Amino acid sequence: MHETDSTARSLHGLAAGGPQPERPDWTIPQEWDRYTAQEHAVWKTLFERQSRLLPGRACAAFVRGMAELPLRADRIPDFEELSAVLMQRTGWQVVAVPGLVPDDVFFEHLAHRRFPAGQFIRKPHELDYLQEPDVFHDVFGHVPMLMNPVMAGFIQAYGQGGLRAKALGTLEQLARVYWYTVEFGLVLEDGAPRVYGAGIVSSSTETRFSVEDDSPHRVRFALERVMRTRYRIDDFQETYFVLDHLDELLALAQVDFAPSYQRVSGAAEHGPGDLLPGDTVLTRGTGRYHARKRLQAAA
Repeated sequence: MHETDSTARSLHGLAAGGPQPERPDWTIPQEWDRYTAQEHAVWKTLFERQSRLLPGRACAAFVRGMAELPLRADRIPDFEELSAVLMQRTGWQVVAVPGLVPDDVFFEHLAHRRFPAGQFIRKPHELDYLQEPDVFHDVFGHVPMLMNPVMAGFIQAYGQGGLRAKALGTLEQLARVYWYTVEFGLVLEDGAPRVYGAGIVSSSTETRFSVEDDSPHRVRFALERVMRTRYRIDDFQETYFVLDHLDELLALAQVDFAPSYQRVSGAAEHGPGDLLPGDTVLTRGTGRYHARKRLQAAA
Protein backbone atom coordinates (compact mmCIF):
# COMPACT_ATOMS: atom_id res chain seq x y z
CA MET A 1 0.00 0.00 0.00
CA HIS A 2 1.07 3.59 -0.57
CA GLU A 3 2.35 5.46 2.46
CA THR A 4 -0.75 7.68 2.53
CA ASP A 5 -2.95 4.66 3.19
CA SER A 6 -1.68 4.77 6.74
CA THR A 7 -3.89 7.77 7.45
CA ALA A 8 -7.22 5.99 7.16
CA ARG A 9 -7.82 4.86 10.73
CA SER A 10 -11.37 6.11 11.18
CA LEU A 11 -12.17 6.17 7.47
CA HIS A 12 -11.98 2.44 6.81
CA GLY A 13 -12.64 0.87 10.19
CA LEU A 14 -10.75 -1.81 12.01
CA ALA A 15 -8.34 -4.14 10.29
CA ALA A 16 -9.99 -7.54 10.19
CA GLY A 17 -8.58 -10.17 12.49
CA GLY A 18 -6.39 -7.80 14.49
CA PRO A 19 -5.84 -8.27 18.22
CA GLN A 20 -8.27 -6.49 20.53
CA PRO A 21 -6.84 -4.82 23.63
CA GLU A 22 -8.25 -5.55 27.05
CA ARG A 23 -9.39 -1.96 27.67
CA PRO A 24 -12.73 -0.87 26.15
CA ASP A 25 -11.12 2.33 24.89
CA TRP A 26 -8.37 0.32 23.17
CA THR A 27 -5.60 2.27 24.89
CA ILE A 28 -2.39 0.47 25.76
CA PRO A 29 0.78 1.52 27.60
CA GLN A 30 3.27 3.18 25.28
CA GLU A 31 6.14 1.35 27.03
CA TRP A 32 8.63 3.93 25.84
CA ASP A 33 11.53 2.14 27.51
CA ARG A 34 11.01 -0.87 25.24
CA TYR A 35 11.81 0.94 21.99
CA THR A 36 15.01 -0.41 20.49
CA ALA A 37 17.97 1.51 19.12
CA GLN A 38 16.88 0.47 15.63
CA GLU A 39 13.37 1.86 16.20
CA HIS A 40 14.76 5.19 17.43
CA ALA A 41 16.99 5.19 14.34
CA VAL A 42 13.96 4.79 12.05
CA TRP A 43 12.32 7.76 13.77
CA LYS A 44 15.53 9.77 13.31
CA THR A 45 15.69 8.99 9.60
CA LEU A 46 12.07 9.99 9.05
CA PHE A 47 12.26 13.05 11.32
CA GLU A 48 15.36 14.45 9.67
CA ARG A 49 14.08 13.78 6.16
CA GLN A 50 10.80 15.57 6.77
CA SER A 51 12.32 18.40 8.77
CA ARG A 52 14.51 19.28 5.78
CA LEU A 53 11.50 19.34 3.46
CA LEU A 54 9.03 21.38 5.49
CA PRO A 55 10.47 24.92 5.45
CA GLY A 56 8.57 26.83 2.78
CA ARG A 57 6.12 23.94 2.31
CA ALA A 58 4.41 23.44 5.69
CA CYS A 59 2.14 26.11 7.16
CA ALA A 60 3.38 28.37 9.95
CA ALA A 61 1.13 26.72 12.56
CA PHE A 62 2.71 23.32 11.93
CA VAL A 63 6.27 24.65 12.09
CA ARG A 64 5.45 26.54 15.30
CA GLY A 65 3.85 23.46 16.86
CA MET A 66 6.93 21.37 16.11
CA ALA A 67 9.20 23.95 17.73
CA GLU A 68 7.09 24.15 20.89
CA LEU A 69 6.69 20.41 21.48
CA PRO A 70 9.29 18.04 23.00
CA LEU A 71 10.05 16.50 19.61
CA ARG A 72 13.64 15.45 18.98
CA ALA A 73 15.33 13.81 16.05
CA ASP A 74 17.21 11.27 18.12
CA ARG A 75 14.33 9.50 19.86
CA ILE A 76 10.69 8.52 19.53
CA PRO A 77 8.63 10.94 21.63
CA ASP A 78 7.27 10.04 25.05
CA PHE A 79 3.48 10.47 24.95
CA GLU A 80 3.38 11.67 28.57
CA GLU A 81 5.84 14.45 27.77
CA LEU A 82 3.83 15.47 24.71
CA SER A 83 0.58 15.40 26.67
CA ALA A 84 1.95 17.62 29.42
CA VAL A 85 2.64 20.38 26.87
CA LEU A 86 -0.56 19.82 24.90
CA MET A 87 -2.78 19.84 28.00
CA GLN A 88 -1.41 23.20 29.02
CA ARG A 89 -1.89 24.70 25.56
CA THR A 90 -5.10 23.18 24.13
CA GLY A 91 -6.32 20.54 26.60
CA TRP A 92 -5.35 17.59 24.40
CA GLN A 93 -3.41 14.46 25.29
CA VAL A 94 -1.87 11.65 23.27
CA VAL A 95 -2.91 8.09 24.13
CA ALA A 96 -1.29 4.94 22.78
CA VAL A 97 -3.28 2.43 20.71
CA PRO A 98 -2.14 -0.67 18.80
CA GLY A 99 -2.96 0.76 15.36
CA LEU A 100 -6.40 0.79 13.77
CA VAL A 101 -9.31 1.16 16.20
CA PRO A 102 -13.10 0.94 15.68
CA ASP A 103 -14.89 4.09 14.55
CA ASP A 104 -16.81 4.53 17.80
CA VAL A 105 -13.62 4.33 19.85
CA PHE A 106 -11.79 6.76 17.57
CA PHE A 107 -14.57 9.34 17.66
CA GLU A 108 -15.01 9.00 21.42
CA HIS A 109 -11.33 9.76 21.97
CA LEU A 110 -11.38 12.80 19.71
CA ALA A 111 -14.59 14.12 21.27
CA HIS A 112 -12.79 14.17 24.63
CA ARG A 113 -9.55 15.67 23.28
CA ARG A 114 -7.58 12.45 23.35
CA PHE A 115 -5.57 11.72 20.23
CA PRO A 116 -5.08 7.96 19.67
CA ALA A 117 -1.61 7.38 18.28
CA GLY A 118 -0.10 4.16 17.03
CA GLN A 119 2.47 3.02 19.58
CA PHE A 120 4.63 1.08 17.11
CA ILE A 121 7.01 2.37 14.43
CA ARG A 122 7.51 1.06 10.91
CA LYS A 123 10.41 -1.17 9.98
CA PRO A 124 13.48 0.19 8.13
CA HIS A 125 12.26 -1.31 4.83
CA GLU A 126 8.86 0.43 5.24
CA LEU A 127 10.00 4.05 5.24
CA ASP A 128 7.70 4.87 2.30
CA TYR A 129 5.32 1.93 2.50
CA LEU A 130 3.02 1.34 5.46
CA GLN A 131 -0.29 -0.42 5.99
CA GLU A 132 -1.35 1.10 9.32
CA PRO A 133 -0.66 4.48 10.94
CA ASP A 134 2.42 4.32 13.14
CA VAL A 135 3.91 6.65 15.73
CA PHE A 136 5.65 8.75 13.07
CA HIS A 137 2.52 9.45 11.07
CA ASP A 138 0.38 10.04 14.15
CA VAL A 139 2.81 12.08 16.23
CA PHE A 140 4.94 13.91 13.67
CA GLY A 141 2.00 14.34 11.28
CA HIS A 142 -0.85 15.23 13.64
CA VAL A 143 0.36 16.41 17.02
CA PRO A 144 2.06 19.70 16.04
CA MET A 145 -1.26 20.98 14.65
CA LEU A 146 -2.99 20.07 17.94
CA MET A 147 -0.99 22.92 19.48
CA ASN A 148 -3.09 25.25 17.32
CA PRO A 149 -6.38 26.16 19.08
CA VAL A 150 -8.32 26.19 15.81
CA MET A 151 -7.24 22.70 14.76
CA ALA A 152 -7.65 21.47 18.33
CA GLY A 153 -11.27 22.61 18.33
CA PHE A 154 -11.98 21.31 14.85
CA ILE A 155 -10.73 17.77 15.54
CA GLN A 156 -12.75 17.62 18.76
CA ALA A 157 -15.83 18.72 16.81
CA TYR A 158 -15.08 16.05 14.21
CA GLY A 159 -15.11 13.41 16.94
CA GLN A 160 -18.46 14.65 18.20
CA GLY A 161 -19.81 14.86 14.66
CA GLY A 162 -18.53 11.38 13.81
CA LEU A 163 -20.64 9.79 16.51
CA ARG A 164 -23.72 11.58 15.14
CA ALA A 165 -22.86 10.83 11.50
CA LYS A 166 -22.51 7.13 12.18
CA ALA A 167 -25.97 7.09 13.75
CA LEU A 168 -27.36 8.94 10.70
CA GLY A 169 -25.59 6.69 8.19
CA THR A 170 -23.61 9.62 6.77
CA LEU A 171 -20.15 8.70 7.99
CA GLU A 172 -18.70 8.45 4.49
CA GLN A 173 -19.59 12.08 3.73
CA LEU A 174 -18.09 13.32 6.99
CA ALA A 175 -14.99 11.19 6.51
CA ARG A 176 -14.30 13.01 3.26
CA VAL A 177 -14.20 16.29 5.14
CA TYR A 178 -11.58 14.85 7.52
CA TRP A 179 -9.61 13.38 4.64
CA TYR A 180 -9.44 16.61 2.67
CA THR A 181 -8.64 18.78 5.72
CA VAL A 182 -6.93 17.05 8.65
CA GLU A 183 -5.16 14.49 6.47
CA PHE A 184 -4.63 16.14 3.07
CA GLY A 185 -5.46 19.81 3.53
CA LEU A 186 -3.63 22.85 2.17
CA VAL A 187 -3.94 26.47 3.31
CA LEU A 188 -2.91 29.70 1.59
CA GLU A 189 -0.09 31.64 3.21
CA ASP A 190 1.52 34.63 1.51
CA GLY A 191 -0.43 33.73 -1.62
CA ALA A 192 0.95 30.19 -1.91
CA PRO A 193 -0.43 26.80 -0.80
CA ARG A 194 1.13 25.38 2.35
CA VAL A 195 0.64 21.97 3.94
CA TYR A 196 -1.24 21.37 7.19
CA GLY A 197 -2.64 17.85 6.55
CA ALA A 198 -0.89 15.03 8.42
CA GLY A 199 -1.02 12.60 5.51
CA ILE A 200 1.04 15.03 3.46
CA VAL A 201 3.39 16.36 6.11
CA SER A 202 4.46 12.86 7.17
CA SER A 203 5.19 11.81 3.55
CA SER A 204 8.37 12.98 1.86
CA THR A 205 7.04 12.40 -1.65
CA GLU A 206 3.57 13.87 -1.16
CA THR A 207 4.98 16.93 0.61
CA ARG A 208 6.62 17.92 -2.66
CA PHE A 209 3.82 16.68 -4.91
CA SER A 210 1.01 18.51 -3.14
CA VAL A 211 2.44 22.01 -3.39
CA GLU A 212 4.95 21.87 -6.25
CA ASP A 213 3.91 19.35 -8.87
CA ASP A 214 1.89 20.53 -11.88
CA SER A 215 -0.25 17.37 -11.92
CA PRO A 216 -2.89 17.84 -9.16
CA HIS A 217 -5.73 20.33 -9.06
CA ARG A 218 -5.79 22.79 -6.18
CA VAL A 219 -9.33 23.95 -5.53
CA ARG A 220 -10.87 26.32 -3.00
CA PHE A 221 -12.45 24.33 -0.15
CA ALA A 222 -16.27 24.15 -0.23
CA LEU A 223 -17.99 21.90 2.30
CA GLU A 224 -20.66 20.15 0.22
CA ARG A 225 -18.33 19.87 -2.76
CA VAL A 226 -15.88 18.00 -0.54
CA MET A 227 -18.60 15.81 0.98
CA ARG A 228 -19.46 14.58 -2.52
CA THR A 229 -15.88 13.97 -3.65
CA ARG A 230 -14.20 10.58 -3.48
CA TYR A 231 -10.53 10.39 -2.56
CA ARG A 232 -7.51 8.27 -3.38
CA ILE A 233 -6.29 5.81 -0.78
CA ASP A 234 -3.81 4.11 -3.10
CA ASP A 235 -1.73 7.05 -4.29
CA PHE A 236 -1.31 10.82 -4.24
CA GLN A 237 -4.48 12.88 -4.30
CA GLU A 238 -5.67 14.14 -7.68
CA THR A 239 -7.23 17.21 -6.07
CA TYR A 240 -6.23 19.16 -2.97
CA PHE A 241 -8.75 21.46 -1.35
CA VAL A 242 -7.31 24.71 -0.08
CA LEU A 243 -8.43 26.94 2.79
CA ASP A 244 -7.91 30.69 2.63
CA HIS A 245 -7.06 30.62 6.34
CA LEU A 246 -7.01 28.02 9.11
CA ASP A 247 -9.70 29.98 10.94
CA GLU A 248 -12.16 28.54 8.43
CA LEU A 249 -11.90 25.28 10.38
CA LEU A 250 -13.20 27.06 13.47
CA ALA A 251 -16.31 28.13 11.57
CA LEU A 252 -16.63 24.64 10.10
CA ALA A 253 -16.55 23.13 13.59
CA GLN A 254 -19.67 25.11 14.46
CA VAL A 255 -21.68 24.13 11.38
CA ASP A 256 -24.77 21.95 11.74
CA PHE A 257 -23.97 19.28 9.16
CA ALA A 258 -27.50 17.80 9.12
CA PRO A 259 -28.83 20.08 6.33
CA SER A 260 -25.72 19.37 4.26
CA TYR A 261 -26.16 15.64 4.73
CA GLN A 262 -29.73 15.99 3.43
CA ARG A 263 -28.65 17.99 0.40
CA VAL A 264 -25.84 15.64 -0.63
CA SER A 265 -27.78 12.46 0.10
CA GLY A 266 -28.43 10.74 -3.22
CA ALA A 267 -26.64 13.47 -5.18
CA ALA A 268 -24.09 12.54 -7.83
CA GLU A 269 -20.61 11.92 -6.49
CA HIS A 270 -17.49 13.42 -7.98
CA GLY A 271 -14.31 11.59 -8.90
CA PRO A 272 -11.04 12.50 -7.19
CA GLY A 273 -9.83 14.40 -10.26
CA ASP A 274 -13.06 16.08 -11.40
CA LEU A 275 -13.29 19.84 -11.84
CA LEU A 276 -16.77 21.38 -11.65
CA PRO A 277 -18.17 24.59 -13.16
CA GLY A 278 -18.66 26.11 -9.70
CA ASP A 279 -15.14 25.40 -8.46
CA THR A 280 -12.74 28.17 -7.56
CA VAL A 281 -9.67 26.68 -9.20
CA LEU A 282 -6.37 27.91 -7.82
CA THR A 283 -4.30 25.52 -9.95
CA ARG A 284 -5.69 23.51 -12.85
CA GLY A 285 -3.57 20.39 -12.82
CA THR A 286 -2.27 18.61 -15.88
CA GLY A 287 -3.26 15.19 -14.53
CA ARG A 288 0.04 13.95 -15.91
CA TYR A 289 1.03 11.82 -12.91
CA HIS A 290 -2.18 9.80 -12.62
CA ALA A 291 -2.58 9.49 -16.40
CA ARG A 292 0.84 7.88 -16.56
CA LYS A 293 -0.03 5.51 -13.70
CA ARG A 294 -3.24 4.47 -15.48
CA LEU A 295 -1.31 3.73 -18.68
CA GLN A 296 1.20 1.65 -16.75
CA ALA A 297 -1.60 -0.29 -15.09
CA ALA A 298 -3.25 -0.98 -18.45
CA ALA A 299 -0.02 -2.14 -20.10
